[in-house]
Amino acid sequence: MRIALIDVPYPLQEAPSPPLGLSYVAAVCEAAGSEVAIFDYVLSQYNPGKLQRDLDAFQPDVVGTTAVTMNFRRAEEIIREAKHHRPSLITMMGGPHVTFDFENALRDNPELDIVVLGEGEETVSELIPVITDRNAWHQIKGIAFMEEGQIHQTEPRPLIKDLDTLPLPSRHLIPLSRYQALGYAVTITTSRGCPNLCIFCLGRRMVGLKVRYRSATRIADEIEAILSYGLTRINVADDLFTANKERVRAVCNEIGRRGLKFGWSAWSRVNTVDKETLQIMRDAGCDSVGFGIESGNQEMLKRVKKGTTLEKARLAVRASKEVGLRVHASFIIGLPGETPESMQDSARFAEELQAEHGYHLLAPFPGTTVRENISEYDLQILTNDWNQYDANHAITRTSAVSAEDADAFVAEHNKRWLKQWDDAIQHRRDGQCTEAELMMLEGQSRTDLIYTILSGDVLEKVGCFSKNGCDPMTNLCDRIAAFTGHDREFVGRCVRSLETAGYLKCDVKGTRVEWYWRHNNATDRRPLTAR
Repeated sequence: MRIALIDVPYPLQEAPSPPLGLSYVAAVCEAAGSEVAIFDYVLSQYNPGKLQRDLDAFQPDVVGTTAVTMNFRRAEEIIREAKHHRPSLITMMGGPHVTFDFENALRDNPELDIVVLGEGEETVSELIPVITDRNAWHQIKGIAFMEEGQIHQTEPRPLIKDLDTLPLPSRHLIPLSRYQALGYAVTITTSRGCPNLCIFCLGRRMVGLKVRYRSATRIADEIEAILSYGLTRINVADDLFTANKERVRAVCNEIGRRGLKFGWSAWSRVNTVDKETLQIMRDAGCDSVGFGIESGNQEMLKRVKKGTTLEKARLAVRASKEVGLRVHASFIIGLPGETPESMQDSARFAEELQAEHGYHLLAPFPGTTVRENISEYDLQILTNDWNQYDANHAITRTSAVSAEDADAFVAEHNKRWLKQWDDAIQHRRDGQCTEAELMMLEGQSRTDLIYTILSGDVLEKVGCFSKNGCDPMTNLCDRIAAFTGHDREFVGRCVRSLETAGYLKCDVKGTRVEWYWRHNNATDRRPLTAR
């Protein structure tokens, strides 16, 4: 059995990380004896022709993907194109969006054969051995499918009791060097579950109210595997890493006992941390912590069932800074009952905290309490265009705040960052740029160039050529600069640094030069279909 898992395109501004969910699914498929490939279209170009060539090269029996609401339409498109190109394929999709909107997903997409609901690893493990026998699908818990024009949802699958029984994610199938080139962290989960009732969140619906923990030993095993790929930065993507302080201590102690050195960050809640716990995390290499503050208005926090207080937020941020952690506070604008006054409360509270902070706009995803019980709230959903559910522009309104008002509020508070950028550009023109400003400009320009190279498959398009007596790196930089229109000197610095870091490799055979991205500890020898 050959299985192709597809990582669906995702916006760069969302700082995509190597696909963790697909890596877990890939691992259980490999454990079941399947040959698996991951087609990563997040940091490489996607178009139907490339998908067709990748399918022809690998010739899978099954194609699967996962999606959140924001990129669900692209996932639909990919499944549709794959099925049209190879009608014999069995197609499946998982993830939070289709879990809570599977009926529409199946009705609107006859090319989609199976929806995997909720946690997918055990479901896929049982499904793969019988996936070619449609009669057997009825006996697999946790899936939905169409049969004779009717939707069939099988018995719900219980949550996985022992997370240590899961194989480690198959990161060897991911082109990690591409993510390393952009400086993006790899994600891990050390637990699943969230005991909180926030009305705008899917956490508890997907992975349960009760927190289930992986053992400290198993977590450290995974970290060691990650570090073996040359990765040095990890983001803990748990819904609530600090749900249990003793367990945080156990994980951090195991990291220290093994002498594992890496930088890491985690999301937390302000009512689950104290200075001692934060210090333990800091001593184990954690350098950044994020808190979902959501609002600077206490009544709003009660309304959305956040379960925290402004005073708890003050104490958590203060303690984090005291132990030397970088703090990021996240706020949501457009929550039910939002008013101009409550938005200003959030702005004032963000300033009071004196921490890095940012604003998102409410996106009522399928499966959230706020969407399912919309009539109970002062809130109107303005669109079901899933492409707009990126939390970066308003798609709701309240009786006192329009979508335009919410967008204008966020834009106003983003002006300071835009002004810093504009000032830095002007200072560089005037020859008065500070070192910090130069680093900021250079860093952003570097990210933009590398993403252009990655998303456009530029290396695959211009990285093969005849040597003709020229230095291969010089020739490559000339070709990339000509292709992208970027400054040649800047391209040279950037691309040479990628080679120095080991992300780019070069083969020279006679007069033929071929540049390629390193694939983990080996080379990426999957067909370069973009040529």
